[in-house]
Amino acid sequence: MKEFELEPGEHVVLQARKHWFLFLAGMLPYAIIAVIPFALPKLLAFAPPFAPYAAFFNFSMPLPRAVLGVWLLVTWTSAWGAFTRYFLNVWVLTNHRIVDIKQRRYFSREVSSLFLSRVQDVTTNVEGVLPSLLGIGDIKVQTAAEDIEFTMHGIPHPEVMRDVILKYVSIDPKTTGV
Repeated sequence: MKEFELEPGEHVVLQARKHWFLFLAGMLPYAIIAVIPFALPKLLAFAPPFAPYAAFFNFSMPLPRAVLGVWLLVTWTSAWGAFTRYFLNVWVLTNHRIVDIKQRRYFSREVSSLFLSRVQDVTTNVEGVLPSLLGIGDIKVQTAAEDIEFTMHGIPHPEVMRDVILKYVSIDPKTTGV
């Protein structure tokens, strides 16, 4: 099932997700958590008062092996949830509207649309050295109504998306036959 149906004469112009660097940065904690059971016994050996506790990490025994399995299963499931949110959260720009698809949880999704004819302002924001170097920023699209605002954080090259949105906002669909 598709998240939204395209209207007659409507086509997808651009899709945007969070920057890949933000995805990898979000996955780093899961990688560290997965390595902890293997690295901790080695680190405990460097602290003589804690060296006896390294025996708890003998994964040839059934109970520590089961605990390790649960540890890695929970870590993998959490990392998969982060990947799912990254992959399914997307902004879709068509020639008529902007569609914001947000995956909240595994079985909770929110889809919002904003017609380009209602767009009043498109703002980009890039803050910091690393985001400036990697081209990571935020984009905010506002309508005339004060409470309606679409914001996407951490997208690659937000100025490109802003320019494409403004290009399609300036096109009158009645005169172009689009």
